Order: sequence, then structure tokens, then C-alpha cells
Amino acid sequence: MATATVTVSSILTTTITAASSAASASSTNNVTPQGGILEHVMPNAYSSSNPITLFIIQAGIIIILCRLLHYPLSYIGQPRVIAEVIGGIILGPSVLARIPGFKDAIFPTASIPVLNNVANLGLILFLFLIALELDVRLFTSNWRVALSVGLAGMVLPFALGVGIAYGIYHQFPSENPLNFGVFALFVGTALAITAFPVLCRILAELRLLSSSVGVTVLAAGVGNDVVGWVLLALCVALVNNASGLTALWVLLVAVGWVLFLVFAVRPVFHWVLRRTGSIQNGPTQGVVALTLLLVLTSAWFTSIIGVHAIFGGFLVGLICPHDGGFAIKLTEKIEDLVGALFLPLYFALSGLNTNLGLLDDGKTWGYVIAVIVIAFAGKIIGGTLAAKANKLVWRESLTIGVLMSCKGLVELIVLNIGLEAKILSTKTFTMFVVMALVTTFATTPIVKGLYPPWYQKKLEAWKRGEIDWDGKPLATDEASPSGSGCDLDNTKIRRLLVYLRLDSLPSLFTFISLLGEDKEEAAPSTDQPQTDNAVQSPITRSRHIEVHALRILELTERTSSVMKVTEADEFSRRDPVVNAFKTFSQLNDVAVSSSVVVAPEDAYAQTVISSASNQDSDFVLIPWSEVGSNTEDQSIPFHVSSQDRFSGRSHLDFIQHTLSKAVCNTGIFIGNGFSGIAPVEKARHTLPRRLSTISLRSGKETAHLPVTDKSHHVLLPFIGGEDDRAAFHFVLQLARSPLVTVTIAHLNWTSEAGNDEVTTVVAESSTETKEAVRTEITAQDASLLSSVQSSLPSNLVGRVNFTELSVSTGTAVSKAIELATEKVGQNPRNAGDIIIVGRRHAKFSGAASSESDMGKTIGVLGEKFVSSGLRASVLVIQAPEAK
Repeated sequence: MATATVTVSSILTTTITAASSAASASSTNNVTPQGGILEHVMPNAYSSSNPITLFIIQAGIIIILCRLLHYPLSYIGQPRVIAEVIGGIILGPSVLARIPGFKDAIFPTASIPVLNNVANLGLILFLFLIALELDVRLFTSNWRVALSVGLAGMVLPFALGVGIAYGIYHQFPSENPLNFGVFALFVGTALAITAFPVLCRILAELRLLSSSVGVTVLAAGVGNDVVGWVLLALCVALVNNASGLTALWVLLVAVGWVLFLVFAVRPVFHWVLRRTGSIQNGPTQGVVALTLLLVLTSAWFTSIIGVHAIFGGFLVGLICPHDGGFAIKLTEKIEDLVGALFLPLYFALSGLNTNLGLLDDGKTWGYVIAVIVIAFAGKIIGGTLAAKANKLVWRESLTIGVLMSCKGLVELIVLNIGLEAKILSTKTFTMFVVMALVTTFATTPIVKGLYPPWYQKKLEAWKRGEIDWDGKPLATDEASPSGSGCDLDNTKIRRLLVYLRLDSLPSLFTFISLLGEDKEEAAPSTDQPQTDNAVQSPITRSRHIEVHALRILELTERTSSVMKVTEADEFSRRDPVVNAFKTFSQLNDVAVSSSVVVAPEDAYAQTVISSASNQDSDFVLIPWSEVGSNTEDQSIPFHVSSQDRFSGRSHLDFIQHTLSKAVCNTGIFIGNGFSGIAPVEKARHTLPRRLSTISLRSGKETAHLPVTDKSHHVLLPFIGGEDDRAAFHFVLQLARSPLVTVTIAHLNWTSEAGNDEVTTVVAESSTETKEAVRTEITAQDASLLSSVQSSLPSNLVGRVNFTELSVSTGTAVSKAIELATEKVGQNPRNAGDIIIVGRRHAKFSGAASSESDMGKTIGVLGEKFVSSGLRASVLVIQAPEAK
């Protein structure tokens, strides 16, 4: 019994002990409290089972810091990668990580693998986008100059890199023993490579993409990038495989994978794209999923054979077609997530691995400076000599060399691969990161100094044979007439620049047809009897009007936007808005040319001004946006209110800047029912009573009958000044069309207002003095009216009417509105009436302080006509600024 009692007691004791141990273990290994901060868990606490909380904090800090740094750097033309790397350096051991507890609180060592995985996934996708951006056709179409500049820009820096690698290898030995040949290969590749994506953005910002410099650099950059990635793949294969035979097998398998992608996967992939209509209509969601699956599969395969995963993603990008804009449309699907989230994480990690504190002695800084000098010298010397050998001038050649020295984000990717493969130590990695930052940072300011816009214009004129090398003209054009006399032919518009917008095509079509109405019809031939079927001589023009259509697409920071710039010639040929305008102009016997320019929104005004100057235009016609913005939606024309249409800040700035630097007469056209198409009001689903039992969607829209009355009435309130004189001559050219009738109302100031009122405008600066002179009413205005009225051609006498109104400063606007109410909009069935007005008038300068933004843009009188609710369009004209 005693024995049994002891046995039972021992069993109970053992059980209780085991239960206590289990409970203790259970409490020790308990899951993370689900209450979070409510259970006193710090929000930045890292948990391997739930790493997302700390990851969100890390990503938020990185993205916010990079954006804040990029804001000031963007004003000096620096790419975003500079801000991202500097942000990483600030967060890393060089700055903030020196604060006790910062690294453990925000970037603990255990959390870095999670951050690294997300960043590397983004890197794979980014290399895929880089390959999409590389259009091999650019290389093949310029292969001679691309091959020479690309090879010279790689061989010399590669050789110099191998030379300095010897000193770095022995002075800063790596923690991982490495063969010097592999180290030299890596350093040579790092110094020979060029950052194609950053290069595209720099060229786009400097507007050099379509120049000889831009085409040469881009073509050479394509080949340079491909060769650089091949060398880097070779280097990684050699590092990852100790045996040379194994490395050879790795390279052979990699080559086999490339051939498999090109000859097996590519044809099937392209067949699927055509089968699904993705080339014609853009990638479907299924095609996007298939493409990403190919990217990840290729990245996985190259990773398991000993080559970095990024090469797999890069290869898939190379087999994607550029036909039909597929590459651009696919890029648009994924670029924002990659650029906004993944890339900042990756380059911030580069900064976290950069410790400027390791550059702590003169010898180290000596090597840093040497690496920077070699990076510049190798690329600049090689690229410059090769470009000069292709018959470019020295300054162009030197600019090409400087651009080829840009390292940017591609260099940082290479360096991170070297650090990851333990080719570079942390110290040597930091040295090369400094080199990458310096070369990238310096590229834009050096190019701006070497190849400024004034030099580009001079070089273009010299190549066209217009000037000699000293800038002296070789041939002088005939002096253009002043336009102050009564000879109407002298003031006729011969060359017109039209800013094309999709929403303004109807009004532009009508304007072109009216300006081109200078026809001469030959009488029927008298050599044969007249019959009903007699053939008349063809209608001819005394001289064709030349119209240049300018289409501007917005350039953004997106990769897809930059890709559009590199394919601008294709856009010029295929753009539907341009082609519609060309077709209409040809049908109306108008000589037409066109160009599509991809430019940042703040450069729209300068683009228009430069085009007008290059085309030697007599007149620039700019339609006001129907939606109040510079951008446009080509698929759905959204309705906006009048207030929104005329208050868009970006559009107002564009118009103001264009007018402030105008090089010829410029007109701002604000359409309202012109060309017979009434403004579209917001649709309301209402049913007429007689159809109240019919469904809204069951009825058919009534067909719009053709406009039978194609006439237009034009009203010109003439006050005086240079702008009004320019408007006066424009109206007389419109009057040549038999479809146009004109009323010219001379607003004559009464004696109590007095001409001395003009003298009350106090000019406090030279600019204000010029403005007063240009808008002052002079005897020239009265003589112009009287001389034209007395010598009006017979074909215009019945259609051009002159009238005179006596006004004062206080009544001028109201009387002008009353006159417009009487003269325009009286025939609701015609093709639309126009009020044409000069922009600047000294009589209204006293009210300048109370002007709205719209009034400051198109003038006080122009704004009053627009806001008056009249059924007429308004054209505001400004004469060119004084030289």
C-alpha cells in the first residue's frame, strides 16, 4: 500500500511538473499580442511572424524623405535617383544611424531581409522596364556612330578601370579573398557602363533627344547597356563559381536560356499578343499577368544557375515588341508602383550600406578622387574622339562624351551586386557610390554650359548654310513689310503656326478654311461652246498659305513618357489629331507641315515660341482649352463649368508666358459655337412628354443636319495701339472670304476723357514705358482706318462696314458689349460669329490692379466679352514683343 501511495504520488508530481513546464513554455512562446499598442506593444516592434508593421514605417520614412530631398534638387535638373541615394545615406551609418538607438528602432538587422526582398523584387521589375525602354531599332538605324561611340566609350574607361583596380585591390583588400582578374573585370565594367534610363531623362529635360547629340548618345547608350550587362553577368558567374569549368557551364547555360527566350518563347509570346489584340489595343490584364510571370520565371532561372535574378527580368524586356506602342502601354501599367515604392527602397538600401565615415584618411580620399577622374576622363575622351571621327563639331563631340560619363542608377545597381557578391568591401563600395553620385550630379550642369540653347540654334543655322561660323548671315531674306500702310497684301498671313488640341479641331478647321479663301477662279474656256457639262479651268490660288501644326504631349517623370520622346518621329507620323488636321488642310488647298513635341508642362510656352521662331511664322493661333487645362483626355470629353474652364492655373500660366515672349502676332481663340457646333452642355436625362412611355435608352439621337448657312459675322472693336492694328489686319484677311461679313467699330474717346488721359499712365520702369508706348493711341491708328476705308477693294466694300462710337473710360466696355449684342449672335443658324479684339489697351491700365487672372491673361476687354454670355467666339490678338 505504501508502495502504491509512493507510486501515485510520484506520478502526480511528475504530471504537475510537466504541466507547469508546458504552461511555462506556452507563456514563453506566446503569439504576438493581437491588441497591438493597446497591449503595450511598440508600433515599431519587429516580429518575424508579422513584419508588415515595421516595413510600413520604413517605407513611409524612405519615401517621404526621398520626395522632400528631390524637391529642391529638381530645380537644378537632378534626377530622382540622386535624392534616393542621398536619403539612404542620411538614414544610414553616415548620419542618422550615428544616433544611439536609431538603427535598432527603425532599421533593426532582423528586418533588413524583408526590406531587401521587396526592394529586389522591384529591382527585377525595374530592369524589365529598362529593357522595354531600350529600342534596338535606334541602334540599328544609327549603327555606325553608335558602334564607334559606344565602343570607344567602353574600351578606354574599362582599360583605365583595370589599371586603378590593381591599386584598390592591394590597398583595400576584400574580406572575401578574390581573384584579381575577377575584381579587375568588375571595376572595369563599373567604370565603362552608362546609365541609359537617367541619360534619357537628362536629354529629355534639356530638349536634346531629337538633336544629333541626343540621337548619337541614345544609340550608343543602347549598345553600351547591353554589353555592360553581359560583362556584369560574366563577372557574377565567375564570382559565384570557384571552378573555372563551372563558370563556363554557367555561361553556356545562360546563353542557351537567351536563345530559348528569343527563338522559342518570343514567337509564341508575340502570337498570344496578336491573338488577344494586345498590340493593337494595349495589354489586357491577362497579358500583363502572363508577362510578369515570364519576368519572374526568367529571373528565377538565371538566379538558380548562378547569374543574378535581374538578368532574367532584363532579357524578357528585350523580347517584348515595340510595335503598336505595346512597350509603352505595358510600361504605363506597372511603372508607377515600381518608381514610387520599389526603387526608393532599393536605392535607400544602397545608402544604408554606404558609410562615409570609412573614408577617413588621405589615401582613401586620394583613390576616391582618382576613381572620379578616371570615370570622367575615360568616357569623355573616348566618346569625344569617336564622335569627332564621325564628323561632328568639337563642342558637340565633347557634349556627347560628357553625357556618356553619366552613371546614375544603373551604376548603383552594379555596385550593389558587387557588394552582395562580396566583390567589393563596404569601404570600396562607398568609394564607388561617391563616384556615381558625383558623375551623375555633374552631368546636367556641364552639358548646360557646353551646349546651351543659343549655341544649338547657331549650330543648326550654320549646318543649314544660313550663317557662317562667326554668325554672320550668308543670305539675307527680303525685308518684311511693316504693315502700317494700306496695302493689304503686305499684311497678309503667309505662314501660320497652329497649336493643335483635340477639343479645338472643329474651330481650327473653320479658321484654316477662312484664311485660305484667297481663290482665283478662271472663266470657262471660250475656245469651245459652253454646255451644261463644260469643264472649267481648275481653281487656283495666287499663293498658298503655309500652316505648321504643332502638337505638344506632356513629358512627365514616367518611363513611358520618356519612351514617347524617343519615338517622337513615329508619333508625328501616326498621331490621329495631326493626321486629321493634315487631311483637312490638304483638302482645302493649304500647304501643311507638322511636328509632335513631348515637353514638360512648364516648357509648353517656350516650345510654342521656339516653333514660331524656327518656322518664321507670321501668326500663331492658340485655342483655349475646353476643359481649362493643358492636358487633354482623348477618349472622353468631360464637361466642365465656365468657371473651371477659365480658372485653371497651369493653362493661364501657359497663355501668359506665351504672350509675354511672343515673336510674332499671336491670337488666343476662345471658341463658343464656332464652325456651327454649339457648346455642349451637361447632359440631363429628360423625356419629352410625347415620349414619356419610352425608355431613355430606346430612342435614337436625331441626326444633325448640315449647316446650310456657312456665313460668319466678325466684330472688331477698334480702340488703337499696336495690338488693335494687328487685329485690324487679321480681320481684313478674314474678310477676303465670301463667307465673312465684318463690322469694324472705332471706339472714339470723347473730349472729357481726353487723349491726355493716356499721359496719366506713370511709367515707373522701362518695361512699363514700352507697354505704354505700344498701347498708346496715335495718329497712325486714325490714318490706318481712313486709308483702308478709302481704298477698300471692290469685293470687300459690301461686306466690310465701318462704324464709330463715342465712348469714355467709364462707358467704353458697356458700349462695346451693347454693340456686340446687336451685331453678333443674331443668326443662330449660321456657322458662328467672332469678336476679335486687341489684348492691351492703355485706356484700361488704371484698372489693372483690379483685374482678374483672366483679365491679366487676355486683357480687360477680352475678358468682358468672354464673360458676357454672348453667342460668339472671341479671338484676342497681341502684337509681338519689341526686340
